[in-house]
Amino acid sequence: MESTMMSVPLSLDTLLERSGRLFPESEIVSRLPDKSLRRHTYAQYYRRTRALAAALKKLGLRKGDRVATLCWNHHAHLECYFGIPAAGGVMHTLNLRLSPDEIGWIAHHGKDRFLIVDDILLPLYQQFARHHAFERVIVFSFSGDKVEVREGDPHAGEPAVDDYELLLEQAPEHFEYVEHDENDPIAMCYTSGTTGRPKGVAYSHRSTVIHSLVQVMPDCMALSGHDVVMPVTPMFHANSWGVPYSAVMVGANFVFPGPHLHPEDLLDLMQAEPPTLSLGVPTIWLSLIQLYEANPGKWTLPAGMRSLVGGAAVPEALIRQFAAHGMSIAQGWGMTETSPLATLFFEKQDLIGKLNEDQWFARRATAGVPVPLVQLRILDDDGHECAWDNKEVGELQVRGPYITGAYHEVEPDPEKFTADGWLRTGDVAAIDKDGYVRIADRTKDLIKSGGEWISSVDLENAIMAHPAVAEAAVIAVAHPKWTERPLACVVLKPGATLESEALRAFIAPKFARWQLPDAIEFIDAIPRTSTGKFWKLKLRELYADWAWKSE
Repeated sequence: MESTMMSVPLSLDTLLERSGRLFPESEIVSRLPDKSLRRHTYAQYYRRTRALAAALKKLGLRKGDRVATLCWNHHAHLECYFGIPAAGGVMHTLNLRLSPDEIGWIAHHGKDRFLIVDDILLPLYQQFARHHAFERVIVFSFSGDKVEVREGDPHAGEPAVDDYELLLEQAPEHFEYVEHDENDPIAMCYTSGTTGRPKGVAYSHRSTVIHSLVQVMPDCMALSGHDVVMPVTPMFHANSWGVPYSAVMVGANFVFPGPHLHPEDLLDLMQAEPPTLSLGVPTIWLSLIQLYEANPGKWTLPAGMRSLVGGAAVPEALIRQFAAHGMSIAQGWGMTETSPLATLFFEKQDLIGKLNEDQWFARRATAGVPVPLVQLRILDDDGHECAWDNKEVGELQVRGPYITGAYHEVEPDPEKFTADGWLRTGDVAAIDKDGYVRIADRTKDLIKSGGEWISSVDLENAIMAHPAVAEAAVIAVAHPKWTERPLACVVLKPGATLESEALRAFIAPKFARWQLPDAIEFIDAIPRTSTGKFWKLKLRELYADWAWKSE
C-alpha cells in the first residue's frame, strides 16, 4: 500500500506568499540610527521582498549563490531572509561583532558572491574587504544618506556598488520563484563557539519550515499573529533563533531595535512599542532589569511580556525578578547546529498542582524539555546512555530533522558526529524523570578539582542570587595540589558592597565545602563574546598567572 498524500515540497516561498495574502495590515517597525521609527505593513514587505528577489535575479544571481548580509535587525534584513532564497540564493549572515579578519575569512570560506550591507557598517566592511572580493556590494541606506552607485572593476578587484532602494525601484515587475527541492539550502550561519576556525551550517527549506512549525506550537513558543515580537537576539546570530521565519509565517507584528541595544534604548522602545514576546541572551535582560529597578517610575514594563532567553544559563534570580514585574522568562537551549531551538521550558500539564512556587522556579532555571521532533540522549565517558534521573551526567547529544549532520566543506569529524548519526554538542547535562534538561556546563568550562567535577554554571547561578551581585562568571584556574580550583569573578551592582567571605557564606548551603570557590575577585565588568555571552576564555587568559595562597 502507498500513501495518497500529495508530494508538495516544503518551501519558504509558501510562507512569504501566505504572509502577503493573509496579513497585509500586520506591521513591521524598525528603529533607525537616529532612533526614529520606520513602519511598513506586511503588504509593503511582501512587495519589497519579491522586488529584492527580482532585482537579484536581474543582477545575475544563480541558484545556490551565496549573498552575504552585514546588517543590524531591521525591515530590510527581514526582506533578505525571504528575498534571497526566493531568487534561488543562499543568505549568509555575517556576524558584525567578530574581528574584521575573522569576518573576511568566513566570507571567503563561504564563497559569498554579493554583499548586502547597512551604510553605517561600511567602515567595518572596508576593514575586511581585502580578505574576500565580492562581485557586488549592495548598500542599504539605513541612516538615510545618499548611496554612491558605481561600476566595478574586476581586474582591480573592486566590486560594483548598488543602492538597495534603487534596485527595488527598478526591479522587474514580473517575478517567478526559482524552482527548488525542499532540501536545497536557503541560509548559512557560521558557528562562534567552537574551537578552531568557525564552521558553516547550511539550513534548507525543509528544515526551516519544520523548525518554524515547531516554534509556534502552544507548548513551545506559543507564537501567533496576536504577538508583537521584539528580536533583540541579532539576526546575524543563528538566524535570530529562527523567529523571523516563524513570526512571518503567522503574521506577527515586529519591533526591530536596529543598532540600539543598550538597556536604556530597549526600555525606551518597549515604552513606545510594547512587545508581547522578546528574545535575547541573559546579559541583556540582567542589565535591563537592573537599570529599570534603579530608576523607579521612569519606564513602564510591558505587562505579561514573554521573554525567550538562551545562549547561556539563566540565573533563577533573574527569572524571579522578571516574574515580580509581571513578565515571564522561558529558558531554551540550542546551537547554530540545531537551527537552533532544541529544548524550551513550559509547564507540563501533569505537574501543575504538584509543584510549589519554588519548585517551579527551579524548573524554569533549567533548559526546559526537548521540543517536538528533537531527540536527546546523554552518554557518559564510557559511551553508556545515562538515566533520566537528574543525577547521571554526561555529554548531551541530539538528532532531528532540523539538526545539521555535517559542516559546510569540512571533512566529517568523529569528535562532532557519532557513527550512528548524533550531533555531539560538547555540553554536559542531566535530564530529570520529567524530561527537564539541566545543562551542567560546557565541557571546556567544567572545573576538575582533585578528580571531581564542579559546575561553573551552578556556582554562577548561586552567586547571582545575592542581591548585591550584578554578574558573575566562574572559571577554572590551575592549582598545584588539586589540578584546578574555581575562581569567581564578580561584578557588584552600582553602590553595593560585599565581602568575599559573606558571599561565600551566602552560597555555602547549596554546595559541598570542596565545591566552593577558593577565591573571589571583584571586577568592574565581565568580558563579552561576539554574541553577548560571558567570555570565559578571556577571563582565563587574564588569570592565567594566578598564584594561590599557600595552604
